[in-house]
Amino acid sequence: MQGKVAVIGEKQIVTAFRAIGFSTFFADTPLAATDILRSLVKDGSYMVIYITEDIAEGMNEVLEALKNRPYPIVVPLPSLSKSGYGMECIKKDVERAIGVDILFNKD
Repeated sequence: MQGKVAVIGEKQIVTAFRAIGFSTFFADTPLAATDILRSLVKDGSYMVIYITEDIAEGMNEVLEALKNRPYPIVVPLPSLSKSGYGMECIKKDVERAIGVDILFNKD
């Protein structure tokens, strides 16, 4: 299955992804990003959508609803603030998938 890849977020981060062929969409707020995300999901041709973590952090409800769908896969992308939200989301998804924390468990 082939599909497009999109990146949603702050202009200074998202612009670099255009050079490698990703579709880019600028959003400075979770509300603006939610509107874009809904449009991309409705389009149906995007398989992976990255959202900068500063924006994604304010979209928990929308992102959780999309986890029940096979596509698109929505992944938080590290932002300039490096809040750690993206890594926390990955950790939770891995724990949900296999039932144990294999990423950060130091035992």
